[in-house]
Amino acid sequence: MIKLGSQLQEAAEQLEREKGIPRAVFMDSIKEAMMAAYKRYSHIQEIEDPDIYEVRLNERSGELGIFQKKTVVETVEDEENEVDKHDALQIDANAQVGDQVFVEVTPVDFGRIAAQSAKQVMTQRIREAEKRLIYNEFEERKNAVTQGVVQRVEGRNVIVSIGRIEAVMPPKEQLPGEYYRVGNKIRVFVADLRDNGRVPQIIVSQAHPEMVREVFELEVPEIEDGLVELKNIAREAGYRTKVAVTSSDPDVDPQGACIGAHGARIHAIVNELKNEKIDIIRWSEDPAQFIINALAPAKIVAVEILNEEPPNRVAQVIVPDDQLSLAIGREGQNVRLAAKLTGWKLDIKSLSQVQAQVAAHTESELETGDVPLESVEID
Repeated sequence: MIKLGSQLQEAAEQLEREKGIPRAVFMDSIKEAMMAAYKRYSHIQEIEDPDIYEVRLNERSGELGIFQKKTVVETVEDEENEVDKHDALQIDANAQVGDQVFVEVTPVDFGRIAAQSAKQVMTQRIREAEKRLIYNEFEERKNAVTQGVVQRVEGRNVIVSIGRIEAVMPPKEQLPGEYYRVGNKIRVFVADLRDNGRVPQIIVSQAHPEMVREVFELEVPEIEDGLVELKNIAREAGYRTKVAVTSSDPDVDPQGACIGAHGARIHAIVNELKNEKIDIIRWSEDPAQFIINALAPAKIVAVEILNEEPPNRVAQVIVPDDQLSLAIGREGQNVRLAAKLTGWKLDIKSLSQVQAQVAAHTESELETGDVPLESVEID
C-alpha cells in the first residue's frame, strides 16, 4: 500500500463543501485514476476480465493499493496469475487450492505516479464542478436582474459576485463614469454565458435595457399588476433612455402612472439609474403617431411613411426650422433613440428644407417641360 496522506480526505471534504462534488464521486474518481495510471505503468493494453484488478482506498488513512485476482495453487507456474497457497493463507485464512484471492501488486515506486494522478483528478473534478456550477447558476438567473457585490477590478473588467460564483462585467456593460468600489452592492442584469473552452464566464451588465425595465417594475405597481405595459425600451446607458408605455385600462394613464404624484416615481427611477435622463413615451398602433411621440420633446409638422416593409421601414419626419436640432438631439441621440424605440429609420428634415426641395423639383420639371401648363400658376 502507498500512502497519499490525510490531505486526500481533507480535499474530498473541501470539494464537497465548496464545489458540491459528493465525497463518494471524488473517491471513485481517485480509484479510476489509480487504475488507469497502473495500466500505463505496467503496459497493460487490454483486460479480458474487468474484475481482475481492484483498487482499495482507505479514506481515513489515505492509503491506497492495487490488487489483482489470482488463483491459489500448490506450486506456482504462472506468477502473473497464480499465488502460492501459503501466501494465499496470509491473505485469507480459509483459502483453498483453486480459490481466487486478491493479491496486492502495487509497485514499490508507484507513490510518485499515484500522487500525480490524484492531483490531476482533483484538478479535473474541480474544473468540472466549476463548469457545472456556473451553468446551473446561469440557467437559474439568465435574463434577470440580480443583486451582486463588486469583488475586484481586473484591468477594465469588473468582477462581480452573484450567488455562489463570480461574473464578469466588461467595459461596454458598465455605466459611463461609474466608479466601482470593491465591496459595493450593485444590481446587474445576467446577460450572457461566454464559454472559452476552459471555465465559462457569466457576463453581467448595468447598461442593458432590461435594467430599466426592472427598475420600472419595482417603482410602478401598475406594471406588475398588468395595467401598464412597457412595450419597448431604447437605451444609451448613463445618458438617456426612451420607454414606450401603454395601458390595457382606459382609465389608467400609463405616462402618469410611471411619473407618479409630483414626479415621485420617476425621480426614484432616475436616482436608481444614476441620474440617467428618462423619456416616457406613449405607445401607439399608428406608426406615424408613435414616431411623433417618440421624437418628443420636439414638435412635428408631419410624418410621411416612405417604406413600411420590415426590416427596412423608413419614414420622413418634417419639423419646424427651430425644432430641427431638438428633434435630432445632441450628437443625434434623440433621433437615434427614437429610431430604436419605434423600429423605423427616420429621415428628419426641416420645413424650409422640404419647401426648398419642392421648389427645386418644380423648377426642374418646368425647365424640362414635364409639368402640365395648367398646373403652373402665372402671375
